[in-house]
Amino acid sequence: MTPQTVTPHPLAAELAAELATDRVIAVVRAPSIPDAGALCAALAEGGIRWVEFTFTTPDVTTHLRRAVAAGTGCLVGVGTVLTADQAAAAVDAGARYLVTPGVRPAVAAAPVPVILGALTPTEVAEAVDHGAAAVKIFPARAFGPGYFKDLRGPYPAAPLIASGGVNATNAADFLAAGALAVCAGSEVVHPDLVTAGDWPEITRRARGFVQALGRA
Repeated sequence: MTPQTVTPHPLAAELAAELATDRVIAVVRAPSIPDAGALCAALAEGGIRWVEFTFTTPDVTTHLRRAVAAGTGCLVGVGTVLTADQAAAAVDAGARYLVTPGVRPAVAAAPVPVILGALTPTEVAEAVDHGAAAVKIFPARAFGPGYFKDLRGPYPAAPLIASGGVNATNAADFLAAGALAVCAGSEVVHPDLVTAGDWPEITRRARGFVQALGRA
């Protein structure tokens, strides 16, 4: 049953507007992060300000606190949030926004803007009804940029984010098809590079990804 429409967080529109300008979120999935602040600094130097740590990384809230304390100017959030308890822990650690892999009503009630995951048109509607600041379409690669153009028909105002299989070759196509922004994963923040603390290489990859979007 379709839920009663929830009013979005007061900062949801502001977050979506900033994301529309920056157009890319770096999604970090790694078994360990030696220096979350240095990682954020490396991404910022390469032109990516949005950083999403994930609950698939051990001790993610500690990394989040360190990233926030580093003061790099990055907008730091947490993804793969599945429960209200995880949402509360992330917010307590300083997350500016939360990201879910699917429609999670308990997470949508968090006191920060939430990007809810979805795939089908029905799920997009549910995410919007739950007050999502934006809707992450995953896996984007499986359906391609044309799917975003199709979703724009019934949902012209929904801020959609392409996630999963997005790379420097196809990212601009997703944006041209109507995505508000894209997620950069292992192509930029490969787990091996993060674990090794190879910040110069991450900066180089971030810069290349941004250039592929036509912003450099």
